[in-house]
Amino acid sequence: MKLSKRLETIVEQTRVWVQGQEGEACVADVGTDHGFVPICLVERGIASHALALDVRKGPLMRAQEHVLQYGLEGKVAVRLSDGLKGLHPGEAEVVVIAGMGGELMLRILDEGVHMRDSVQCFILSPQSELALFRHGLERLGLSIRDEVMVEEEGKYYTVMTAVPGRMHYPKEYFYRYGERLISGKSRVLAEYLEKETGQLRKIRGQLLAGGGDGAAKRLHEIEESLREAEQMRELLQAGE
Repeated sequence: MKLSKRLETIVEQTRVWVQGQEGEACVADVGTDHGFVPICLVERGIASHALALDVRKGPLMRAQEHVLQYGLEGKVAVRLSDGLKGLHPGEAEVVVIAGMGGELMLRILDEGVHMRDSVQCFILSPQSELALFRHGLERLGLSIRDEVMVEEEGKYYTVMTAVPGRMHYPKEYFYRYGERLISGKSRVLAEYLEKETGQLRKIRGQLLAGGGDGAAKRLHEIEESLREAEQMRELLQAGE
């Protein structure tokens, strides 16, 4: 099965975690949509079996069709579930949550407290609100062990591997851009920052030209964001 770059990264990060542990692993994919991630995980031998969860019946029907198509009905179970509510403690060692906004994903994690003691690892890919999301993981007692950023069709996606544990970053920019990405000098993050600084400069120019009520406050916010982004670019370029 051919996956998008984003989904392939999720599968690869899951593989890295599972192969570093002893024994077999069951993976639960929350918001599974077409069921491609759990199918690939089982098909490639990364997971012994998997659970495809979704709150909507339509996607679950498509997922079930794909499970049958690949002959994996005995190893991939399809289940209607609002977040983690339909998952029982001990059913899955790894949980994948991707393709949603950061705030929604935090709610799912918060409401899935009953799974906290049995899930060993979360593979997470929020589509927005990354700073808020990283702060939320800290509040929930989850620590980011690894982060990978990929670009696909002009969009940037971050995939995080989080495990139970304490986490705290000394600088706010680590929450915004990802401490692991910065320390690892991610080339994709550098590309993203190049694009972001260009957009911020364009907005700054428009504000300076337009003026008007509220422009001063917005200009200050843009200037702060631009300084932070340029600082990150310097950190990534240091030592090259």
